[in-house]
Amino acid sequence: MERLPEEERIARVMADRTDTDPSDWYLVLKARHGMLLAFESVRRALGEGAVVTQLLTCCTAVDPIVAAGMEPRYGELSARSASLDPDALPLSGDVRAVVVQHTYGIVDASSVALAARAHEAGALVVEDCAHCATRMARDAAGAPVADVSVHSFGMGKMLGTLLGGAIWVNPASAHRGAIDDLRARLEALPVSGRRIDLLEGAFIPQNRVFNHVPASVARGLRHGLARVGLFEPPVSVDELRGKVSREPMRPSAHLCSKVLAAFDRLRDTERMRAEAAEVLRRELAGTCVETFAAAMEGPVQPLLRFPVLAPDTAAADRLIREVCAAGYYTTAWYRPELFPGVLDPGAYRVPTDRSGLSTSDDITARVAPLPTDHTPTEMAEIARIARAVCSGER
Repeated sequence: MERLPEEERIARVMADRTDTDPSDWYLVLKARHGMLLAFESVRRALGEGAVVTQLLTCCTAVDPIVAAGMEPRYGELSARSASLDPDALPLSGDVRAVVVQHTYGIVDASSVALAARAHEAGALVVEDCAHCATRMARDAAGAPVADVSVHSFGMGKMLGTLLGGAIWVNPASAHRGAIDDLRARLEALPVSGRRIDLLEGAFIPQNRVFNHVPASVARGLRHGLARVGLFEPPVSVDELRGKVSREPMRPSAHLCSKVLAAFDRLRDTERMRAEAAEVLRRELAGTCVETFAAAMEGPVQPLLRFPVLAPDTAAADRLIREVCAAGYYTTAWYRPELFPGVLDPGAYRVPTDRSGLSTSDDITARVAPLPTDHTPTEMAEIARIARAVCSGER
C-alpha cells in the first residue's frame, strides 16, 4: 500500500504516542469500518462463532460483529470499570474474539486479565479505544495486550473530527492467519473521494440549521438528507439495525489534514479533561455520589466523560437535565443499552434472559456521564449539582 503523506504523518503520531511501529497502523474512514474488517478476518481465519462484547456500548460497536456474520454475545460488566468482568466472561468453545472496551476512557488494569483469559480460550482480543485514542491497555512489561486496537477520531471523541479512525495490528499476535488477512484488507482499502469531503464540510452548517428549527422538522430533514446522500449522520438508520453504513475505505488527504490539526490540540484537550476528572474525584470523594472505583483510583486519566451512578433512572435523567440547564452540555451516553437504542433487537441477539447481566442492567439504568471539557471552577459546579441531585436536594 502506498500511503498518502498525510496518512504517514498520522501513523507516525499514533506510533510515537503509543511506542509502537508506524507500519502497524492503518487509517480508516470510520473506526467501525476497521472493526468490521477485523471481525471478517477473524471469521475467515477462525471460523464462524461468537464475539463477546457488552451491552453498555454504542450500537456501532456491535454492528461490525453482526455485519461480519458473527454472533454478538454479551458478558457481565465489572462494577469497578464498566467494562467486561474478567471473572464472568462467557468463554464457550465457539468464542472467536473478545472486545475489551475502555468505557468513557477508563483504561483499567482489569483489561490485562480480560485479554489473558480470552487468549487462554484461543480467542482474539479486539481493543475498543474509541474514548481514549492513543491510549492502550498494557501488561506489566509495558507491552500492548490486544491483537487489534481500534481508535476513533470521530465526533464526540477525544479528537472530535467528524470522520477518521486508526487500526493497530499487533505484530506479536499469535493469530497470524487473522492478522495477516486483516493487514492485507486494510492495505487494499480505497481512499475516500471528494463527495465525502463535501459531506464532512457541510456537517456543521447543516447542524446549525437543524438546531434552529423544531425538533420534528430537524428529524425529518436529517433522515431525508441522509436518505439521498446529502448528510452524513453520526449513526445512520441502517446502523440501528445491525448494519455498517458505507463500504470500508481510507480517509482522503483533506480528512487526514483535519485529523492532524486535531492532534495539534490533543495534549491540551487531554490536560483539560484530566484536570476536570481530578476536580470531580476531589469533589465527589466520600459523598453520596456513586461512581466506578477505576475512575477514582490510580493516576488521573483524561476521561471523555466522568460516569456517576444516580440512585435510580429518574435521578439519572434529572441529573443530566440539571447539568445541561446550568449550561454544561452532556447526554445520557450509553443509556439505553446499545446506545442510542436499536430498531431491531433481534439482529443484535439482545438476550431476554438477564439473569447473568444484573450489574450491566443496573449500570445502564443509573449511569449519568458528566462532561469533562470545562474549567476547574465549572467542574466544581457540576460536582455540586451531582451531589444535590443524588442526595435528593434537587
